[in-house]
Formats: sequence, C-alpha cells, structure tokens
Amino acid sequence: MITPGDKVQASYDRVSARADVCGPPRNVPALRAVPLPGNSKQEGPAASPRGAIAVTPSPSTTPTPAKQQPKLLDRLREALRSRHYSRRTEQCYCHWVKRFIFFHHVRHPAGMAEPEINAFLTHLAVKEKVSASTQNQALSALLFLYRHVLDRQVGDLGEVIRARRSHHLPVVMTREEVKAVLRCLDGNKWLMASLMYGAGLRLMECLRLRIQDIDFARKEIMVRDGKGAKDRVTMLPESLKATLQGHLRVVKAIHEQDLGDGWGRVEMPHALDRKYPGAPAEWRWQWVFPQENRWRNASTRQEGRHHVDESLVQRAVKDAVRRAGILKRATCHTFRHSFATHVLEAGYDIRTVQELLGHQDVRITMIYTHVLNRGGKGVRSPADTL
Repeated sequence: MITPGDKVQASYDRVSARADVCGPPRNVPALRAVPLPGNSKQEGPAASPRGAIAVTPSPSTTPTPAKQQPKLLDRLREALRSRHYSRRTEQCYCHWVKRFIFFHHVRHPAGMAEPEINAFLTHLAVKEKVSASTQNQALSALLFLYRHVLDRQVGDLGEVIRARRSHHLPVVMTREEVKAVLRCLDGNKWLMASLMYGAGLRLMECLRLRIQDIDFARKEIMVRDGKGAKDRVTMLPESLKATLQGHLRVVKAIHEQDLGDGWGRVEMPHALDRKYPGAPAEWRWQWVFPQENRWRNASTRQEGRHHVDESLVQRAVKDAVRRAGILKRATCHTFRHSFATHVLEAGYDIRTVQELLGHQDVRITMIYTHVLNRGGKGVRSPADTL
C-alpha cells in the first residue's frame, strides 16, 4: 500500500537528483507523520493503540542531516579562482559547462565521459556551425571540469575531438584610413582610440589604465596584468601628451568632487584595499578613463566610479568606421594590428615589436610580416613592370 509519505519521498528524490547542478531543491514539502486511524483526537502516549509500544527516539539516535554539498558550478568557479584564471575565462567556462549539461538533458557530468563530450562537440560543429576556435574553447572548458573539479584524468576520457584551427591574417588599416577613423571620433573616445593605435594597446588594457601607469617624463605606459597576467612597458606618443594631461586635470577635478561628497574610492586589484585601507581613495589609483556616473550599491549604499564600459568604445569605433567609408571589418583591435604593421614598415626589428605588443613567442608577432605592403627585399609585382 502506498502511503502519502511514500509519494512525498518519491517527489523529493526526483527533485534532489538535480541538486548538484541546479542547487538545493526548492519548495519540497517536509515529510510528516500520518496519524493512525482512530487517533485523531488523542495525543501523547495514550494515543497508541492497545498493545502498541510508543518509541521516543533519543537525541543520540536521531540522524543528523548531511551537510549540503556546493553546486557543481560553484565548485568550478572555486577551482578557476584558486588558479587565478581571469574573470572572463570563468564566465566562458561556466557557460560551456551549462550548455554541455543541458544538451544531455540535465545529466550530471560525473556520469558522462568521452562519448557524450564528442557528441556535444559534434553538435557544435555540424548543427551550430561554430568556428574551430569556439569548438576548442568548449573542449578546454570541459577538460578543466573533468580534470580539476571531478578529479578525472584526461587519459580516462579516451579520445576527444579536437578541431584543426585555421589561420587568418589580421585586418590592418592604412595610415590614411586610421586618420579618417580618428577624425570621426571626438572627446574621450578619440583619446582612447589614439592610445590604442599609438601604443598598441588592447581595448581592456586601455580602459584599465590607472594614473600611476602613465609616466610622462619617460614617455612610457605601464600595462599591468595584461593578457596572460603579464606586465609590459610600451610607448606614450609624444603627440598625445598635452591632450592626455588636460584630460587628467578634468578627471582629478571629478575625483576631488567625489571625495568631497564622501566617496571617491575605486576597486583595488588582489584585495590590496585590505592591506592598504586608504589606497582606494588615492589619486594614483584612480582610473584614467572613469565612467560618467557613479555606481551605487543598493545594499551598502556606497557609491563609486568604475572605468568606462568597453561597449561604449566599441560602438563609437564601429560608427566612426562606417562614417569614414571604410569597408574593412575594422574594430578596436584593428588599431593594435595597424600599430604593429606600421612599426614594422618603419624598419624596426621584430623583437622590438614583440616586446611592445607583449607576445610570448616571436612567431605570433611574425604574422604581421605577411600583411606588409612591401616584402623584406622590396619585391615588386611583375605586372608593374609591363
């Protein structure tokens, strides 16, 4: 005979099967004792039928509930942060792990291995037609999950599909095209685009610059915690010094106004605010390009300024490229490609360009030799001699 308690237990088992991925079950009714027939008006030991023995569990024999295990995605985030992966890598890996789980109808990854991984990667390539780099990115996320979260060695997964990456040449603008795009920008957007082209900065490297990273005396820009968590030094264009100094005077006035209002603190890297409590309010730690309006924490009522959001710069550059009449697929990163190509065209050695760009291997920098307007020996097309 199926009692109401059995039905509740079956419902609890179905919901808790997804708890490790989706968190603890919600709105699951607690199990309650079902009163025996004829006992609804009686309580206590006298309510037991004749001949029955009332057993009261002692505190020592009462089972203690098991400690709630963290969710799978929380364990993944913890493994990534303990290894100092970037926040964007963490978001990307969590995205692919969730897609992998829901592709297999919310099955737990611990019960899946190489066949399920290959089926997911094949679906991405065949059905969704993603690029090889995107497919390998999904594979890297799943391999990290099995290696460092589920403690499964790679050899135990068997053969997994690895897409063969294609090699593309970067899009490069000529000097005239760079001038045309910059003419269509103004204000801070023009200054940021000019720094990306003049110093070979990535977009986020430009936005994350702090006051202390700019050395006007040495004409240098210190890029801290760039791609691959590497620092490097690049040049500060002489033509931008006066404009940048004027911009910093405006930023300092905004910072002093924020301090007068009781705020003016910025986010510090690696929890330095605990080691140096007064550092977040210091001028040298402020952003070079702060956002226009202060953010406000609804719970703590604190206010502050982050750096400019990257989407604002991306939209401004996209609109400038369109208004300049350039048909190339030029983005913010195209300024960096154009910087490297134009420096090589000016006759500087490739090792110098490698240091300015922060490439770990010179072979990565050598890709810009394939987009030069002229070869190393000034090779001319035979059609130009006709």
